Amino acid sequence: MAVIATIFASAKAGGLMTNTNYHIAFDRMMARGASFDIDAAYSNPAGLAWGQEGFQLSLNFQKPWQYRDIDMNSPMVQKFEGKASAPIVPALFASYKHNRWALSAMIGIVGSGGFVEYKEGVPMFNVVLAGMFAQKGIAPNTYQLNSEMKGKQYIYGGQLNFTYKLTDFLSVAAGLRANYYDGYYRGHVRAENHPLLGNLASLELDVDQRGWGFTPLISVNYHQGPLTLTARYEFRTKIDVPNKTNVLNAALGPGVMALLQQADPSGATIAGINQTLGAKMKPYMDGERTRYDMPALLSVAAGYEFSPSVRATLEYHFFDDKNAKMANDRQKTLSHGTHEFLAGIEGDINDRWTVSCGVQRTDYGVTDDYQLNTSFACDSYSVGLGFAVKLNEKLRLNAGYFTSIYDDYTKQCNATRDGYNGQEVYSRTNHVIGVGLDVKF
Repeated sequence: MAVIATIFASAKAGGLMTNTNYHIAFDRMMARGASFDIDAAYSNPAGLAWGQEGFQLSLNFQKPWQYRDIDMNSPMVQKFEGKASAPIVPALFASYKHNRWALSAMIGIVGSGGFVEYKEGVPMFNVVLAGMFAQKGIAPNTYQLNSEMKGKQYIYGGQLNFTYKLTDFLSVAAGLRANYYDGYYRGHVRAENHPLLGNLASLELDVDQRGWGFTPLISVNYHQGPLTLTARYEFRTKIDVPNKTNVLNAALGPGVMALLQQADPSGATIAGINQTLGAKMKPYMDGERTRYDMPALLSVAAGYEFSPSVRATLEYHFFDDKNAKMANDRQKTLSHGTHEFLAGIEGDINDRWTVSCGVQRTDYGVTDDYQLNTSFACDSYSVGLGFAVKLNEKLRLNAGYFTSIYDDYTKQCNATRDGYNGQEVYSRTNHVIGVGLDVKF
């Protein structure tokens, strides 16, 4: 059970621990690093020096849904279906600009965000438990295996920025984001109803985790004529989360205990099993701490206005995942940090309507050692599209949709690392729809 605390659902865009889709303008265009609109409060704070004079407000709602499946080919053949979901996800933006300076703020779910549930458990628990009993001559078809794993992980963030235009072409911004981690992990594996031995074993976990972290941010924007060049840097966020353990049990049934005692009257076998279970459960004892750092993020973008009505942006993100601590130092198993490449274009049909589309390529540095049944990542292409419409001089409605097309990841399992030999194929699907309202005062 040593990795249950890495379960998370991420029906989102961004890195392994970081979201980048807050405003609906991202859903419909992807590349927003050169924006001067209200969404720049996150994507390009320095760009607000060229934004709307006065006060702006934007309220956004997104609905994500995702499936995370594991196809196991050996030692057993079975598909484990995981459904990740989240309620309607809101985000709020605000800014005030006066002459050469601007203040802005953003509130949203800045990391992960959602729930994941495997109603039939996952291979790493089911197969290992079945294998242990098989070694003792207890066949899998002689008992019922009741297994379920689920988890929740949200990182809520509130961000403040100060922007100043240094020259007619150059502006800078500095900010700070407070991040609140809120998660839980629930799971059980029960081997039950053997005709002779009764209930064979039970593993149960119920842990809540909460903690804080703070992120300094800086950005710079160069704008002259049709060209905009930007850079934004988020420093690494240390999030050290303590356990509040409600349930933590691992027990063998009395029938199995009697069988083991009969086979080894010295009790050495039972002592060895208890020692192994105790070592695996120690990280989830009450008060134990887990790291969920958000990595440093570098974002650079180039925007160009081909005409007053047509604009395009190219963007690059680098998430320094290898230097952001994870549970059990899992970051050390990555081959590199996350690379993202984005491109987007939007055009004004007339004074009221704007349409846009964009693409994103995400390249994680995952390896077989990184991938776990309860937490895995797959490289992807994302495509977004949508529109904005001016309802009047002060109100603009945004609507967008994006989907991520994932590469399947094939993992070669081995008994030393995973507890069994074989092959697993990880696959995911992801969809997000959203609507938002921008208000100018």
